[in-house]
Amino acid sequence: MTTYHYLLASQKFLLEEEPLEEVLNERIRHYKERNKEIDFWLVKQPAFLEASSLSKIKSQVPAKSVAIISTNEQFIIWLKLRLEYVLLGKFETPLEGIEDPLASVDLVA
Repeated sequence: MTTYHYLLASQKFLLEEEPLEEVLNERIRHYKERNKEIDFWLVKQPAFLEASSLSKIKSQVPAKSVAIISTNEQFIIWLKLRLEYVLLGKFETPLEGIEDPLASVDLVA
């Protein structure tokens, strides 16, 4: 089993209103300096929210959401300290009905 930690928010907030690109670029630089493998991913419309066990979480975020997912809990906590209005959580894989924990789902218009 793998535990994934996540930070969720609306796409508008996280991708347009917050300096997320700058924060993630800094973290990537930090990892490269330490020869550490990247262990986080940005996922629009995260598929893991479709799991029945996460339906309560899904109801708390806007339809157009974005997640930063990591196997590193400390990174997600670090990120939360830099951003407001986000939701934190975790899940373990395998997750019922979800083959890829880093997948996105398409919104029906």
